[in-house]
Amino acid sequence: MNSFEKVQFWTIDSDHDGQRIDNYLFTHLKGVPKSHIYRILRKGEIRVNKGRIKAVYKLKSGDILRIPPIRVSEKKDDSKISKLDKVQQLESCILMETKQFLVLNKPSGIAVHGGSGLSFGVIEALRALRPKEKFLELVHRIDRDTSGCLLIAKRRSFLIHFQNQLRHRKMNKQYLAVVTGRWPNGNKRVDVALKKTERPSGERIVLVDKEGKASETRFSLVQSLGSYSLIRAKPVTGRTHQIRVHARYCSCPLLGDEKYSDIEQDHGILKKLKIKTFMLHAERLRFNLPETEQSIEVVAPLPEKMATVIKRLEQLAQQVKK
Repeated sequence: MNSFEKVQFWTIDSDHDGQRIDNYLFTHLKGVPKSHIYRILRKGEIRVNKGRIKAVYKLKSGDILRIPPIRVSEKKDDSKISKLDKVQQLESCILMETKQFLVLNKPSGIAVHGGSGLSFGVIEALRALRPKEKFLELVHRIDRDTSGCLLIAKRRSFLIHFQNQLRHRKMNKQYLAVVTGRWPNGNKRVDVALKKTERPSGERIVLVDKEGKASETRFSLVQSLGSYSLIRAKPVTGRTHQIRVHARYCSCPLLGDEKYSDIEQDHGILKKLKIKTFMLHAERLRFNLPETEQSIEVVAPLPEKMATVIKRLEQLAQQVKK
């Protein structure tokens, strides 16, 4: 256990203006049980500007917090995380960075955050690599095996602004995917509702269900690859596995998607091209900055593996024509 042996005083900056004090403390007193935080708030041991406050109090820029002596659980040894090759490679994956945010070209195979048996994800790795950064939070999520643009906020005010854009569907995201089957020419709009459920085995899955949540994806053909296709997907909503399930609904599931495609049917091509998972790449991300409303667009280059598979499928398609 670590312990703050003396009373400390923290000054609230503009990034935390308007945040509830309990949520602020959960973030800044990691390792302290929430029940204990609420207890010392009730007892008045934590004070703002020398006065007692309740857990629902919203902080203001310039507030002075009095933090009593308190024991905090040891954090996990981030030094072990930072030494892993995959983590160190994340530095070279940064596409854009400012004082307020960064955009990462996330590699396939690494989750955006730890949990469910994973000791760390992108956000834990970045925090280990950037120990001096006071604030690093995911703006949105993408699947573990999906690569491409991932937006991370370095200021709370920017996190709120970006999440509002997502909520009001003002953030534009475009993906590239390799699918099984011949995708028709022209644009295709899919707006069937999706519902999360579980298989008898306990595996979580998303299904088309009229009682599910409204969802919409707009698709277009980028390139025909014989019995396969390279498509572009523009999700209007952001449901779990949305692109994968909507592509399957169109009878063109993502090639190599164990959850939503017929792996046995594609076994030959998967083995020949050494494909171990589906290929879905968050190619473009466009968003606006707060106040100025300046539009920013970031483009993530295709992963080498995905580019190679597309090239090989193109070659195989040409051989069949001959």
